[in-house]
Amino acid sequence: MPEPPHPDAGPAAAVPARRPDLFPPGLPVAGTLSRHASGRAWLARLPRLVREAAARWELRLSAPFDGGSCSWAAPVRLPDGGPAVLKVTWPHREAAGEAAALRAWDGHGAVRLLAHDPERHALLLERCVPGTTLLDAVPETDAGPEAERKAALPGAALSPSEAGRDAAPPGAALSPSEGLCRAADVLAELWRAPRPPDGELETVAAVCAEWADLVRARQDRLRPPYDPGLVELGATLLRELPATARRDVVVHGDFNPGNVLAAGGPRGWLAIDPKPMTGDPAYDPWPLLTQLDDPFAHPAPGDVLRARLRLLAGRLGEAPERLAAWGVARSVESALWSAAHDDVPGGAQELAEARTLAEVAGL
Repeated sequence: MPEPPHPDAGPAAAVPARRPDLFPPGLPVAGTLSRHASGRAWLARLPRLVREAAARWELRLSAPFDGGSCSWAAPVRLPDGGPAVLKVTWPHREAAGEAAALRAWDGHGAVRLLAHDPERHALLLERCVPGTTLLDAVPETDAGPEAERKAALPGAALSPSEAGRDAAPPGAALSPSEGLCRAADVLAELWRAPRPPDGELETVAAVCAEWADLVRARQDRLRPPYDPGLVELGATLLRELPATARRDVVVHGDFNPGNVLAAGGPRGWLAIDPKPMTGDPAYDPWPLLTQLDDPFAHPAPGDVLRARLRLLAGRLGEAPERLAAWGVARSVESALWSAAHDDVPGGAQELAEARTLAEVAGL
């Protein structure tokens, strides 16, 4: 066995850096996609796809991020040493428009698309540093009576000057109101983008019409112990809300607080991982509203939701009742999806949230 290099040895005697493990065991995408044949076939091709994309763009790869259920993503270095992210996606419907949406946003509110290889479904993306998610930046609050009272106060919503994008460092801990304001500003930027040419993105109306049919079919087939009136309300809203939108924008499609990252400096906060469509902007805020400092963990979730809806409505120019109605529609769709995937209790919890949102919306 060769001796280790002497502490005073020069660079030529240094131990070579270990190659990163690009496909470590337990990677979430492997666990998700190994459940079906097309996913297993893609996983078998993934090492080659990554190698080819890295060679095409002359990238230096690091170990992948520990996340993502339908894609492999890793920090990389560009030929000039600059940071970026390589993302290779399992081809599926929801991801089909990601490159088109990122091009439309052009770095405004979302990470920049640096390059796209449609054959390999590979994206070269701007890297967010420090990359803290909004979910991690907003700690869960004490859901006791005093916290509940403060969350429901009209003054809990920060003014635009108090909650501007750079009012606190992107890596700093934020209150729920501050986090909502940061995210609302990102959404407003995304919605200002010009729409891509017709056909590049699906429409909210078409997708939600399919969901409405699925909700009804799953309820009839599975007969879960859910309130049929509430299920029907959700299905009806999925069809009717898109038709009454005041404007048509590029929606993110999966605007949960884990998909909003701190980018530092003037870049502020940026969205990643869209499932984009064109249509009603009020479709977007639901996961942000319900996943940031879980309002349903508070003793009076309706009061917390009303305060947060007022905040979002004021910053986004959408009626709070409409935002809540979309929450009903999407919670019902999610509940029936859970029931169809052997999680009837989880669906029941989502339906309970839909009921609270319906009360807040006055439905």
